[in-house]
Amino acid sequence: MSEAELATAREAGARVTAPKGRPTPKRNQTRSRGPVAPAPMTSAEARKRKKAVKQTMSKEERKADKLVRRAALAERREKMMSGEDAYLLPRDKGPLRRYARDVVDARRNLLGLFMPAALALVFVMLSLPSVQIQYYVQFVMLGLVLVMVADGLLIGRKVNKAVDAKFPDNTESGWKLGFYAASRASQLRRMRAPRPQVERGATVA
Repeated sequence: MSEAELATAREAGARVTAPKGRPTPKRNQTRSRGPVAPAPMTSAEARKRKKAVKQTMSKEERKADKLVRRAALAERREKMMSGEDAYLLPRDKGPLRRYARDVVDARRNLLGLFMPAALALVFVMLSLPSVQIQYYVQFVMLGLVLVMVADGLLIGRKVNKAVDAKFPDNTESGWKLGFYAASRASQLRRMRAPRPQVERGATVA
């Protein structure tokens, strides 16, 4: 093979063609795209980029994007409410916390009645301006608080005992776990997140 043929072969090999069915991009088109932007470093930068992208979208595209994001958010919330570990808040993650929630949800708790009872007592105090009635209501409120504190301590103790029996190697603080259990018990059942996975009175193994 002559030197001229070698040069021709090298020149042909240096030319990279696009895959079949795709036109080869022109040099000015490649340059116009510019380098790929790095990932945003802060949430403010991410919001700024998102706003810039929205400005280039049509009204129909923005509406479709909003519907997609709303559906994704609803799906994520539903998975969180159903107790899927990957979608839970850090405080709720793990088999230990799941078991603690089940123990609380299977029990009938006085602590969950605190907020409705407190609101009812406040309503009575505002509706009946009698000083004597308000005096007695304050004592009832104090007694209610003491009962709820006692119930919270009992719940925390029961949950810690059950968790230690099922997870003997757990290293979580008993105080933190007890507070977590009492906080969940203080919420109305229908307002708990994630939603209860066991029925009242069920046996949690």
